[in-house]
Amino acid sequence: MIQRVQTLWLALAALCMALCFAFPVAHYAMDLPTGQRVEAQLDLVARGDADTLQQLASMEPVVECSQRLTGMATWPLVTLCLLTVAVAAVCIFLFRRRVTQARLVGLAFLVNVGYAFAVFFWAVDKYQALLKATCGGAADPAVSWAAGAFLPLASLVLLFLAQRAIRKDEARVRAADRLRN
Repeated sequence: MIQRVQTLWLALAALCMALCFAFPVAHYAMDLPTGQRVEAQLDLVARGDADTLQQLASMEPVVECSQRLTGMATWPLVTLCLLTVAVAAVCIFLFRRRVTQARLVGLAFLVNVGYAFAVFFWAVDKYQALLKATCGGAADPAVSWAAGAFLPLASLVLLFLAQRAIRKDEARVRAADRLRN
């Protein structure tokens, strides 16, 4: 039955991970020795084509730095995010095979944990270093987390709730089978 509670949890988990493409992971701000302020954001897919070098040369007070200028490769994050969305979406339709569904939800959980670790321990620090090197700042840019960093954590909770509901269903079915026999 597709109307079970784990279907809701799986759909919300897939939606949370899909929304990671719409929201930035982190915002960066850095003051340059010239008195200018550089602002940037880390997205899964680079947006905007601000001509950062021209803005720096024209001495504008606030410069928007393009993610493409830094050359940050986000394909590992995109791959992990898409894999989590795909596995969670496929799990919705495996309601007749609860054991397989539970295993795939566990896989989605592990992939999501890998994505969260990649965001928090690799991507944010790497982009910070690339931004500093590209724009020539004296100090590291200040990082403020955005919604794209917390959506995977919400997805982890939702995947956990789905796994728990699937196991409860399996226990009910086994108990009913025991009573029939």
